[in-house]
Amino acid sequence: MEDNKAKNPRRQQQGPFGGGPMGGMGAGEKAKNFKATMVKLGGYLKPFTLQIIVVLIFAIGSTVFTIVGPKILAKATNKLAEGITAKMSGVVGAGIDFGFIAKILIMLAVIYAVSVVFMFIQSYVMAGVSQKITYNFRKQIDEKINKMPLKYFDTMSHGEILSRITNDVDTISQSLSQSMTQIITSITALIGIIIMMLSISPTLTGITVLVLPISMILIMIVVKKSQKFFSQRQEYLGKVNGHIEEMYGGHIVMKAFNGEEKSIEQFEVLNNKLYGSTWKAEFLSGLMMPLMMFVGNLGYVVVTIMGGWLVVKGNIKIGDIQAFIQYVRSFNQPIAQTAQMANVLQSTAAAAERVFEFLGQEEEIEDVVNGADISNIKGTVEFKDVSFGYNEDKIIINNFSAKIKPGQKVAIVGPTGAGKTTMVKLLMRFYDVNSGAILVDGHDIREYKRDDLRSQFGMVLQDTWLYNGTIRENIRYGNLNATDDEIKAASKSAHAHHFIKTLPDGYDLILNEEASNVSQGQKQLLTIARAILSDPKILILDEATSSVDTRTEIFIQKAMENLMSGRTSFIIAHRLSTIRDADLILVMNDGDIVEQGSHEELIGANGFYASLYNSQFSTSEE
Repeated sequence: MEDNKAKNPRRQQQGPFGGGPMGGMGAGEKAKNFKATMVKLGGYLKPFTLQIIVVLIFAIGSTVFTIVGPKILAKATNKLAEGITAKMSGVVGAGIDFGFIAKILIMLAVIYAVSVVFMFIQSYVMAGVSQKITYNFRKQIDEKINKMPLKYFDTMSHGEILSRITNDVDTISQSLSQSMTQIITSITALIGIIIMMLSISPTLTGITVLVLPISMILIMIVVKKSQKFFSQRQEYLGKVNGHIEEMYGGHIVMKAFNGEEKSIEQFEVLNNKLYGSTWKAEFLSGLMMPLMMFVGNLGYVVVTIMGGWLVVKGNIKIGDIQAFIQYVRSFNQPIAQTAQMANVLQSTAAAAERVFEFLGQEEEIEDVVNGADISNIKGTVEFKDVSFGYNEDKIIINNFSAKIKPGQKVAIVGPTGAGKTTMVKLLMRFYDVNSGAILVDGHDIREYKRDDLRSQFGMVLQDTWLYNGTIRENIRYGNLNATDDEIKAASKSAHAHHFIKTLPDGYDLILNEEASNVSQGQKQLLTIARAILSDPKILILDEATSSVDTRTEIFIQKAMENLMSGRTSFIIAHRLSTIRDADLILVMNDGDIVEQGSHEELIGANGFYASLYNSQFSTSEE
């Protein structure tokens, strides 16, 4: 549908009304309004308040039980040290109280087991909540798509829209199921560890905390240096992927023009740049953990020396030092996790913002409650002073009037990008006219329910659309209640039955991706059979015989004639020789209807149509 391409360059054609590759969020994308988006996302969590409270309780419980472990273990260590010291000092009857130590170890085993159970419960509950929210998001998006005007899809690639349903919703789901509990446990762990460390030794805690700014400064320096290399990596990764996709997509053309060497050279340049930026980014980011370990080890050294001195002075017991060192080892982990989750939440907010933006888009004008009756539609179509523009300040159809009787053929002709498909979109009410009216059987099409109106139209487009399924299922798409006999009858009328019977599985042949296991002409015959099965009162046909052989073209023309018999037909014509017998020809140029009349009238007028017609024949003669 050529005027889509002309008016909407962002849109990529695929399927019956266009499409595009899968989109996705860019790396490190941030929300425009983080706070408002997270508040709105919180509204989706509100129905699950009870479950979230359960998750919070069990997440905190699991973390607390894990944190108290080293402090309890310190008691066993102290008891062990006391027994050894007493025995070495020659105290009569001194020994190690293994009973006490055994009780401590059993208590620890129970605590850690309870911690694991708590962790399992909170993970299980949160997974259920996140999946339910994901389900609700996808359901809302699916319902929204069916309520949105075609104008939105004409200005957005289908890949962008699909990204909202897949990538963005998945990002939200993963963040809810993992990040929320991880943030809770990290904050709880950080607070709990500091409390435990303070309870053992405020002095050693102060030393440990003083080491933290050094780690943060080093991390910030590394992040600042590595960020530009990560950006370069994403840029060149996109270029490499784009080059590979382009070369494989046009593999035959590339080989036909001996472009392999040039393609390899271009790939090498891009790949080398990708390699350079990637190893630098990975090297710098890989420095963070060794730097943190180095600073952490310095902290261990100071804690060990100070701890030993405090033990000697009798200010602290050896078991407490062992517990403190365990807490020091755990201290950096929740800080790193919290910093990481902050980045994840930014991506989550960006994803949620994109989903909310989609759900907030303007919907189609609401349908009439009790639409006009469609049971006896004859197929009379009247354009009454119709004016229309995709933008209100640029009207492209001005005060057009025409009346088409049932069974008449109307051809819409004009150069590429003239706006021929605009008429189709107005007829099927994908767009509403700015002024005037389009009448079907005397009723303004706005008086019909959209579903009822569109059920009276049949379409055969230039870009054939068949989905991954059997031939029988693809034809039945025109009438889901059709019997196998009705499908065969429609196929015979469309001159498709013969070639279907010659296929390996006949009507049960599964059409693969892009239906590449049948020819272009055969695809067109299948779409005609589908249209015949739907038994519409009004037809919209986009001539599509330019890419088929002469014999198939004859079959398609005969199938078209059977389809049009007794039906009001609007034909988007490319070959003017095929529409000389049309009852009315609408000639379009630059979006407007510049001429209308029969073939003889328009040739006699010696205007734009005559110029188009004569240019086609002079070209074919050459």
